[in-house]
Amino acid sequence: MSDDLKSPARRTLFKAFGAATAAGAAASLLPGCGKSEKGAKENLGFAEIPHTLDDQHHVPEDYRADVLLRWGDPIVAGATPFDPQTLTAAEQERRFGYNNDFIAFMPLNGQAGPGEGERHCKSRNSERGLLCVNHEYTQPHLMFSGYSDEYSATRGVSAAHVAVEQAACGHAIVEIEKTAAGWQPVLDSPYNRRITLNTAMDIVGPAAGDSRLQTAADPSGTRVFGTVGNCAGGKTPWGTVLIAEEGFGGAFQGDPDDIADPIESVNHHTFDIAPDNRNWGDHDRRFDIAVEPHEPNRFGWMVEYDPYDPNSIPRKLTNLGRFEHEGFTLVSKPNQPIVAYGGDDDEHQFVYRYVSREKYRPGDYARNRDLLTEGTLYAGQFNEDGSGRWLPLIFGEGPLTGANGFRNQADVLIDARRAATLLGATPMDRPEDVETNPVNDCTYVMLTKNKKRNAEDLNAANPRPRNVMGHVLEIVPPGAYGRRDHASDTFKWNTFLLGGNPNAENPHERGAYGQQAPGTISAHGWFANPDNVAFDPRGNMWVATDGCESFGFHDGLWAMATEGELRAAPKHFFGCPQGAEVCGPEFTPDGRTLFVAVQHPASGGASTFDNPMHRWPDNDPALPPRPSVLAIYRRDGGEVGS
Repeated sequence: MSDDLKSPARRTLFKAFGAATAAGAAASLLPGCGKSEKGAKENLGFAEIPHTLDDQHHVPEDYRADVLLRWGDPIVAGATPFDPQTLTAAEQERRFGYNNDFIAFMPLNGQAGPGEGERHCKSRNSERGLLCVNHEYTQPHLMFSGYSDEYSATRGVSAAHVAVEQAACGHAIVEIEKTAAGWQPVLDSPYNRRITLNTAMDIVGPAAGDSRLQTAADPSGTRVFGTVGNCAGGKTPWGTVLIAEEGFGGAFQGDPDDIADPIESVNHHTFDIAPDNRNWGDHDRRFDIAVEPHEPNRFGWMVEYDPYDPNSIPRKLTNLGRFEHEGFTLVSKPNQPIVAYGGDDDEHQFVYRYVSREKYRPGDYARNRDLLTEGTLYAGQFNEDGSGRWLPLIFGEGPLTGANGFRNQADVLIDARRAATLLGATPMDRPEDVETNPVNDCTYVMLTKNKKRNAEDLNAANPRPRNVMGHVLEIVPPGAYGRRDHASDTFKWNTFLLGGNPNAENPHERGAYGQQAPGTISAHGWFANPDNVAFDPRGNMWVATDGCESFGFHDGLWAMATEGELRAAPKHFFGCPQGAEVCGPEFTPDGRTLFVAVQHPASGGASTFDNPMHRWPDNDPALPPRPSVLAIYRRDGGEVGS
């Protein structure tokens, strides 16, 4: 995902190029994960779109993409039309937030009531539901008039602007329905809600109440206001939604070297807290580490809430560890432990897995809610021979002891990065989305890129120096197809796909790679920088990208089979307007609607509110570019991708 909260400005897109090396070749030759899908060609029968770069979004012939929700759109009845020139924090609390990211479609069952999440989810209603959307970060230079460039918006912003930004972060829950005119929000729905930096949340799990989470405002260390840096997420079978806290460090200002506690000083450096970060702390003092050095420890967690209960209090799940969460996605099988997979979205960070202590029992809502608070977090070790092991992050075991500065399990979870490093987990090329294909029951890791990897620190799972194109790994748990044991501490892995162009004539030209045979994909089928991933009901993989503009074309969405003769052969389905990335692809249960989040349109260069690169999606001279959610579907009502 985007990096604005990690530094004063969005990281420059990579302009270097490279080619695949021979490292890891043995691992990449492992067989596919599941059974052969002979229908792969029929499943993905859409007319591929070309690589382009302009101010519009693009879908294949026979498809329609409706703008469903935009920044500033009302999500409650009675709100006035959006006017960015007069927007207040109170108004923003009643409106769709900024830079939409992760999307969860949660079906509505007309016979179920608030809090009956499992009954709602089992309905598989694909024409009415709750759209649950993250709002990752803000860009004041594109939100407000008067900023000369992106950098001027990081310092000296007004208290009023900071309040609007904080109200535009977080999460939105909006009821939507499919009508004859397309998908529409239901503005009088009792479910509609915003979760922002002003929303009270509980802290639960082993780190709750620890001294490192205690502040002057919360001496108990169990209650925090708000969430920020909300990137990807996940859904539970009991009807709750998980949202990640990723780039939270950039919301804090101050010099870590001025912090008296050396442990916290190192901790704050780890998450890029710096004096020249945006100055929210000038107006909201808890974001100044000189005032509240423990406040950053209350961010960087996974957050769970119940979208079917508008009065529910979100809770931060410390058992899932603290780092720059891209998201956590669940594997849930009756009478087996819940297994969740996630990535730490930074260079040389780790892939994680969580296993619940107790087993999942469908229908037992109260008991299932404890599954994410009682269990074990693991970090992944990817060996050179294509084998792997999950290493448990447990206080008192191996190096996770007082000798290395750990006081208790809270320390292990707060400093999960340090714990995983000491255990010998494999540093990866910026792990983003990690999700399990429900059809073949194998897990896929999106590794976006890693400009910091040198030739001296290559490994089989990360085989390219200065990896500017990214790649995808496939994790195969033990067991036969349909009976895989995700709770096992061992696994096999292989390289599913290397980002880049297999049709390049020169292996060293920009975008070249060498995994697939030339001709297996079109000139528009290749992509770089895989970020998010989703699976349609047939098990096809849909990959969203963040960084293709470095190679001269838009970011977008590519679809491919995971088995059969077209395994890992992408087709280009959706393209973003210039300056944007696509996030959070999400299908309705029937596979007939695909929701996508278009984030930071018109970002980059000298683009500002007053002089934007373009004004997508409204193309209205009175409005700036606006991050938006689109609903994509076939005009004839068929399955998306067919």
